[in-house]
Amino acid sequence: MYPTILCEKPKQALTYGQCYDYVKHKDYIEIKPCSTFPKGAKIVWAIGHLAELAPPEKYKEEWKTWTLDTLPMIPDNFQYVISKDKASHFKSVKKHLQDSDEIIISTDPGREGEAIARTLILLSGCSKKPLKRFWCSSMTPNAVRKAFDNLKDARDYTSLFQEAQARAYSDWLIGMNTSRAYTLLMQKKGVKEVFSTGRCQTPLLCLIHQREEEINNFKPERYWEIQGSFSAHEQKYNGKLQNDNQNRFKDKNKAQELVNQLKQGHPYISKVETKTQKNRPPKLHNLSSLQAKINRKYKISPSDVLRTVQSLYDQSLCSYPRTEYQFLPIDEARQLPEILENLSTLEPYKKLIMSKNHEQITDDKHFVDDSKVGDHYALIVTEKVPDLSKLSKEEQLVYDEIARSVIAAHYNDHVYNQTTLITKIEEHEFKSTGKQILDNGWKVVWQDDHNQDDKEDNQQLPKVEENQNVSLIDLLLKEGITKAPKPYSEGQLITLMKTAGRVGQDSEELDSKDLNKYGSLGTEATRSGIIEGLKARKYIIVKKNIVETTFKGKMLVKAVSNTILSSAELTAKWEMYLQKIGEGEKPAKAFIDSSKKLSQKLVEQAIKSSYEWKFDDMVQQIQQEGQIGKCPSCGKAVLARKKFYGCSGYKEGCKFIFSNEYLGKKISETNAKKLLEKGKTGLIKGLKGKNSTFDAYIIFRDKKQGSLTLEFPARKKTTSR
Repeated sequence: MYPTILCEKPKQALTYGQCYDYVKHKDYIEIKPCSTFPKGAKIVWAIGHLAELAPPEKYKEEWKTWTLDTLPMIPDNFQYVISKDKASHFKSVKKHLQDSDEIIISTDPGREGEAIARTLILLSGCSKKPLKRFWCSSMTPNAVRKAFDNLKDARDYTSLFQEAQARAYSDWLIGMNTSRAYTLLMQKKGVKEVFSTGRCQTPLLCLIHQREEEINNFKPERYWEIQGSFSAHEQKYNGKLQNDNQNRFKDKNKAQELVNQLKQGHPYISKVETKTQKNRPPKLHNLSSLQAKINRKYKISPSDVLRTVQSLYDQSLCSYPRTEYQFLPIDEARQLPEILENLSTLEPYKKLIMSKNHEQITDDKHFVDDSKVGDHYALIVTEKVPDLSKLSKEEQLVYDEIARSVIAAHYNDHVYNQTTLITKIEEHEFKSTGKQILDNGWKVVWQDDHNQDDKEDNQQLPKVEENQNVSLIDLLLKEGITKAPKPYSEGQLITLMKTAGRVGQDSEELDSKDLNKYGSLGTEATRSGIIEGLKARKYIIVKKNIVETTFKGKMLVKAVSNTILSSAELTAKWEMYLQKIGEGEKPAKAFIDSSKKLSQKLVEQAIKSSYEWKFDDMVQQIQQEGQIGKCPSCGKAVLARKKFYGCSGYKEGCKFIFSNEYLGKKISETNAKKLLEKGKTGLIKGLKGKNSTFDAYIIFRDKKQGSLTLEFPARKKTTSR
C-alpha cells in the first residue's frame, strides 16, 4: 500500500510531483519509490471546493419555495453536495483515497485548504484512515521536500477545520434566511430584486454608505490662515501663525485686523529646536497591506492582487499569500541572504542589493520575531529567480513590490534632522519647519513612492539663534475651505475590513494588539471576495477606483439599519470568536447554536421593521438604475444585465435583446449606449476572426430584434507621387 497526497489544485499537485521522480496520469500523479516515500505515493487534487453545503431544497421539499412561512430554515444536520460537473472527478479522488493506507493533507496551508481536504475525506468515508498534514509556506522544491520529510499529525489542525466549518454553517444560516426574508419583504414594497445579505458583506456595505452620508451631510466652511514671510542673513523662510483654532480664522475681518497690527511689529526668533528623526523601513507585507498598496499605486483591484500573488506562489516565486502576519521567524530570516543573492542577478535589483547596509536582519525585532508569527509568516520572495519577461504585467508589479519590501528591510533607517523655528511678533507665534536628510536609507528602494512630503516641511531654514531679530517681508491672508471626507477607494475597503471601520482610511501600519482586541471583518483570504460579492450583487460600483453604493445598496442599508446585520463591531466580535475556535480555545458548537438563534431573531426583526419601510422614491430610482438607453422596438428602457442588454418590457412581449460580448470582446455600457443612440459603437480593437484579430465597429443587423453585425473603418486614401 501507499499514501495518497491530497492537493487543492492540479498545478499544486504537479509542483509537488516535480520534486521527485514522477509519472503524470490523467487523474493523478504517481511518485516513484524514494527515501521519502519508500512505497511510492499518489497525488490527487480537489479543483477547489468539490463539495459545497447543500441548498435548502435538499433538506426539505417545502424549503424550495421562497416564503416567509418557512423561515428560519435551520437544518438538523448540515449536508454537502457535489456539483454535477465535478461528480466524475470526485469519484476518482474518492477511489484513490479509499485505496490508500494513509492520507497526506496537502491543500493550501490555511482554514479553507483544511476545509476542502477534510470535507472530501469525510464524504469519501476515509476519516478513520491515518491522516498526516503537509504544512509549507513555500512552493520551492527544497521547501516542499523538507516539509514532506517532516509531516505533521493532522490532529493538530482539526481546530482549523472546525473554524472553517463553523464559519460556513453560520454564513449559510444567516445568509440563506436573511436573504430570503429581505427579498420577500422588498417584493411586497414593489422591488423585484434579489437582496442577498451576509454576515460580513452587509456590515461592509453599511460602512461604505456611512462614509457617503458623511460626505453628503458635510457643510464646507471658509477659513483664513496668516502666512508670514521672514528673512534672516538674507535668506527667506515662511511660517504659519499658530492659534487655538487649528491655526485658522473663521472671521476674515478679524484676521485682517491682526495682519495689519502685526505688520507694525518686530519679529524675532523665540525658539530653535532641532531633533534627529528616524523612520524605520516599512514592515514586510501581509496580504491586506499588499492589496491596499498595490491598489493605491496601480489601481489593481484587491481580488486581482490576490489572484496574482496566488499565481506567483503557485510558480514558487513567493511565500504563502493568504497570510495575516508581517514578521518572519528566525529560521526563515536566515534564508534571506541567499534569497537576496539570487535576486541580485535581476537587473532592477542588482544595484539596490549591492548597496544594502545589512547582511542579516535576524536580530531586528521590527521584522523578525518568532512570537509574532503563526502557521504562516510575512510575504517574501523565494530563492527561485523568475524570468521577469515571462511574467504578466500584474505579476511583475506585485513581485516587484514584495521584492523591494524584502530589500528595504536590509537598509538603514531614513534619518533626518527636523528643525522647528518659532518666530514671534508680539505674543503671536509663527511656526516654520524644515528637514535636512542625513541618511536617505531605505527610501532609495522606493525612490518615487515614499518622497511625497509636504514642501513646507522641506524648506531650507536659515541658521539662527534664539532672541535673534529677523526681518518681516510680508504677512498674507491665505483663504481655504474645509474639505469633506474622501470616498473610499477599492483598496481602502481592505483596510476598512481589517479594522472593522475603527481606523482612518489612510492607516496602514496597524497595531496588532488593537486588531486582536476589536476584531476584523472577514479574513485575509476572504476580504477581496467580499468586495467582489458586493459588486456582483450590484450593491456597489467602482468607477476609477472609487467605490459608490447603488440605489439597490442604499435600499438594503436602510432596511437593515439598527439590526445586527448593520453592525461591523458585532461582526468583528464573531470573527474573534471564530479565530478562537481555530486556535482550539473555543467550541464550534456554541458558535453554530448562536447562529441558529440569531437567524431566528434577524428574520423576526426584518418582518417587524418592514412595516415602517418607505421606499417609494427609491423604487423608481432602482428601476432607472442600469438603464443605458431606449429600446428601438418598443421605446422602453434597455437595461444592463450580467450577460446581455435587454428591454425592460420583456414581460409585455418585447423581444429586444443583444449579448454584451461579440467576437470575443465585451461590449461596454459606453459602447452599448452609442449603439442604441447612434447606431454603432466606437471602434473596437481585437475582435476575433477565424485566423486573426481585427478592428471594427459593431452595428445592428436588425435593430428591432437586436442582432449584430460589423462595419469596418474606411481605409485611408494614399496619394502617389
